[in-house]
Amino acid sequence: MRLVVLGTSCSNPTVERNLTATALQFEGNWFLFDCPEGTQRQMMKSGVSYMRIHSIFLSHFHADHVLGLPGLIATMAMHERDVPLYVYGPKGTKKEIEKIMDLALMRKNFEIRVKEVGKGKVCKEEKYEIDSFPLKHGVPCIGYVFKEKDKAGTFQREKALKLGIPEGPLWSKLQKGEKVKVKGKAFKPEQVMDYSNGRKGKKVAIVMDTLPSDSYFDTIKDSDVLVHESSFLEKHITRAKETKHCTAKQAAWVAEQTKAKKLVLVHISPRYKKNKDVENEARQEFGNVVVPKDLEEIEV
Repeated sequence: MRLVVLGTSCSNPTVERNLTATALQFEGNWFLFDCPEGTQRQMMKSGVSYMRIHSIFLSHFHADHVLGLPGLIATMAMHERDVPLYVYGPKGTKKEIEKIMDLALMRKNFEIRVKEVGKGKVCKEEKYEIDSFPLKHGVPCIGYVFKEKDKAGTFQREKALKLGIPEGPLWSKLQKGEKVKVKGKAFKPEQVMDYSNGRKGKKVAIVMDTLPSDSYFDTIKDSDVLVHESSFLEKHITRAKETKHCTAKQAAWVAEQTKAKKLVLVHISPRYKKNKDVENEARQEFGNVVVPKDLEEIEV
């Protein structure tokens, strides 16, 4: 798994910061979260392959989150993409994508499959799943969680047979971590599973424009990496409330409350020139904070 911060600014780009977008690589495919102007150029700089983008997850349709989408799709078409592109977003996404395509007078030679999401399971694949959850912003806005599935370990066939557990559905239950009974005798998964080569799947949460709220805590809890917007510092908290955004300290409070392992702060107002100021404020609430530079790779 590879996480690349393509941009960290909000509202408008600066000399140092492009607008906020994040790319996650998993098993050869890329997953893009938001697509503001300049995103595909940032991808080229960082080695993120736009032709290997499997899905794009849009938080909402404010300009600083979506204006790079028509250009990116046009580039895919010019390079003869021949596999579907999946686009997820809040209610109204299908209509907005149609507007974008019409505005750009674009002809695409591949299918764009759009799904509007709210709270719940976005997709469930063999090795990962993605959930979405609503945020509190001025327009419909969505956050996302990418969860790699746990690797349970190795099922020990010989041990199961020796214990008298017949081959079939009971073996499958044991591999899933369930207890089973055979002729009134109970067996636990650890009696037939070798967990020495198993591990817990990684979890990455992406939270964009929102007022801080415990409404999404359950979905993002125990994230290995929490990427969270932090548009303002506490000295501008009134402005944060007016525009329905978070301060760095509030984002850090969210990380503390949800037991995140690492907090990555993005979507920073151009008025703040020094990342250190944002980081120092967040550290009042949470220790493991990163305020990345554009194109920085984050360890998951």
